[in-house]
Order: sequence, then C-alpha cells, then structure tokens
Amino acid sequence: MPLATSSETAITAPSVPTLAQAVKVWARIGCLSFGGPAGQIALMHKELVDDRRWIGEQRFLHALNYCMLLPGPEAQQLAIYIGWLMHRTIGGLVAGLLFIVPGALVMLGLSLLYVSYRHVPLVDAVFFGVKAAVLAVVVEAGLRISRRALKNRAMVVIAIAAFIGIYLFKIPFPVIILAAGLVGWLGHRHAPTTFAGGGHGGKPGAPEFKGIVDLMFERGELDHARPSTSKAFKICAIWLPLWLAPVVMLWLLTGRTSVWTQVGGFFSTMAVVTFGGAYAVLAYVAQAAVETLGWLAPGEMIDGLGLAETTPGPLILVLQFVGFLAAYRAPGGLDPLLAGGLGAFLTLWVTFTPCFFWIFLGAPYVEALRGNRALSAALTAITAAVVGVVMNLALWFALHVIFREVRSLEFLGLAPDLPVLSSLDWRAAVLSAAAMMAMLRFKIGMIPTLAAASLAGVMFA
Repeated sequence: MPLATSSETAITAPSVPTLAQAVKVWARIGCLSFGGPAGQIALMHKELVDDRRWIGEQRFLHALNYCMLLPGPEAQQLAIYIGWLMHRTIGGLVAGLLFIVPGALVMLGLSLLYVSYRHVPLVDAVFFGVKAAVLAVVVEAGLRISRRALKNRAMVVIAIAAFIGIYLFKIPFPVIILAAGLVGWLGHRHAPTTFAGGGHGGKPGAPEFKGIVDLMFERGELDHARPSTSKAFKICAIWLPLWLAPVVMLWLLTGRTSVWTQVGGFFSTMAVVTFGGAYAVLAYVAQAAVETLGWLAPGEMIDGLGLAETTPGPLILVLQFVGFLAAYRAPGGLDPLLAGGLGAFLTLWVTFTPCFFWIFLGAPYVEALRGNRALSAALTAITAAVVGVVMNLALWFALHVIFREVRSLEFLGLAPDLPVLSSLDWRAAVLSAAAMMAMLRFKIGMIPTLAAASLAGVMFA
C-alpha cells in the first residue's frame, strides 16, 4: 500500500524491524552485492528504500553523500550508517560485517585455490582470459568516472596532472590525493563555481515518504545520533586501539621489516587515503606491492582483481588477495597456507575496521560536513585526480597483459614503464580488444564478459 501523504505515514509505515529481522536482510544484501559500488548502492536502495521503507529517499541520499566524503568503500559504509541508525552500534556492526563476510570467505577460498592449482594448464588458461577481461573492466570504470568528474577544463587538467605524476614521476598515490584536495580547497576560494561539487540526486518526480528511520527521529528515539563530544572521545578511545594496536604489537614482536608489520602498516595507510574507490587505490597498490615490496608479480595483481570482480562485497577485497600472497611467500616458521590466511585476515582487519570508526565517529556530525562547500570542492578535485590515477592503472594493466616484457626507462628524473614491442602477445591483444568491444560498444555486463573471456582463454591455450 503506497504511503500517499505524510499525515498517513505513521499509520501506513511498516513497523520497526527487530535486530534478527535486520540480520536476515543484511545477510541477503551481503550475498547479492555484486557489480561494484554502483550496483551495491542500487541494491540497498531497492531493499531498504523501495521494498522495506526502512529509510526515506532523502535521508538515504544524505547518508550516501557523507560516505562519499570518506576514504574506503562507500557502499559498505552506507550499510554501516543505516544499520547504526536503526539499531545503534550493534546494528552498524551487523550491517557492515555481513556486507563483507560472504565476499571475504569466497575470496579466501579462491586465494587458496589460486596458490594450490595456479600452474595447472587449464587454470592457467582461464586466468589468461580473465586478465584480458579485467583490462576492459578497468577501462570502462575509468570512462564512467571521467563522465561524472571531468565537468570543465580545470578538472581535465587535474586528471592529466595526476596521470603524469603517477606514471612519469612515480609520485605516491597518497601525495596525489592530498595535493588534489588542497587544489580543490584553494580553488573554491578563488573560483567556487569551477570547483562546485555535484551531489547524488533522487529520481525526478519520485514520491517522497517517511521511512522507519525518519519516524524514529520524529519520535525522539535516536538519541545516539545526536553529536556529543564525550561520545566522540569514547569512540576514539575504543576504535583507534582496535584498529592500530595489532599493527603496533606485530611491529614489536616481529620487527619493522617483517611481512606482518609491512602488511599491517601498508594497508592501514590505504584505509586513510582510499578516496575514489578500489580502482584508484589499486594503482598505488600495484606500484608499491609489485614494484617496491615485491609481494606479487604484475600478472598476479591482475588475477586478484579478476577474482575480486566475481565475488560479492566491495571490490577492495582484492587487497585481501594481496595480503594473502604476501604472507604466503614469507611465512616464517608457519605453514604457508596458514600464514596466507593470517595475512588475509590482517589485511581485512586494518582495511575495514576504520570504516566502522569513520561512521560511528562522524555520522552525528554529518549535517555540518554536508554543508561544507570547501570540503565538497576538495572532494571534487580528488575525484578528478582519481580519473588520471585509474587511467594509469588501465595503462599499467594493458602493458602487463598484452606484452610479455615491460621495462622502466629512467631519464632526467622520469621513470615510465614502456613495453618491449617484440614481446607482444597477439592472443592477449585480441582477447582484450574483444572484451572492450563487448563492454563499451555492446554494453555486455562484467560477469558475462569475464565468463566469455575465460572460455576464450581456454580455447586459445
């Protein structure tokens, strides 16, 4: 029955779900959340706004706008936010954990299979095809982000500068993000219209209604959503040690150069600077984990992204694969598979614990943050820089998919990666072109493209 008028809302609105009922819904969302953040947010909108009316359209978009300002996977943070609104801290924990646990378990199983059967000819052929499809997926993601972010010449310049910085000069991803944010903040002061941020709008003409959360606010039942300095200090006192204490303990017990300290420290840093989604941070992970830390080979990085694309949950679960391989190859006195599992868990811990911290700490202040135009301008510039970073990732993947050998040319302080033309793999080039044609020209979905490319890889083997 439609919620026709606000005066009828209290009568026609569904009742507040119990925590047990919420668990079933969040588990369903966690198991079905394929397709990246856009698909995951659309799924949550359908389940929570359209079907169950747990939250109204405007408050849903309000929460999404806040999550877009945060580092980390915005879809998972949106789930934490809504779960927290309805059932306090336990609700946020349930929603956030169920959003990632199904995908994390699948990713762990795939990682175990990968290291155990990677060099079986059939499996090797499947991953050959997957690499070609992953290149198409990254190119499509870069084009999608660019259409949203590059609204004027200033944004195009920022994107080009970010690409040049990371490709030619190997400038670290966090530095590029901080520089872009500073440019946006300063640009807002001198050219506010140029750096004006875009928001997420609702569907034109869509009827507005009050969801359960809106009614709970009206009845004064959501005291935990009110800003409080004492609560903020308490949250910091609990969540900062939860996040960072394991990293400090591993550093004290195993030393600064151990793989455990490196994994914990590296991905803790990622948790702070992962603005722009998984594709943006993957460029830095590929640069650091492959070229600097030597945890895995370029082809394995591409394999990991292919595996993550086929699992539910945030695409950033690919970092779990990286942590697994890093510990698997430096197990110390542990069994390699056990070490890999522990490395995967450590990566998950330091990647996703901050997501809960950001929501529990900042959500009560969301109104103030949402009205800060300078902050919105900084985010707009960061999103433009992300376009350049993602395009660098696409180029990096293309070089390592289509060519068997890539060399770094160092000249006058520049260090671009260039292909050895004689190492061209025509099969990979044909598969990559076909996958891009399928996704960009014929709008075939990611999963069908991955499946077809895997089959083609077996046929080409």
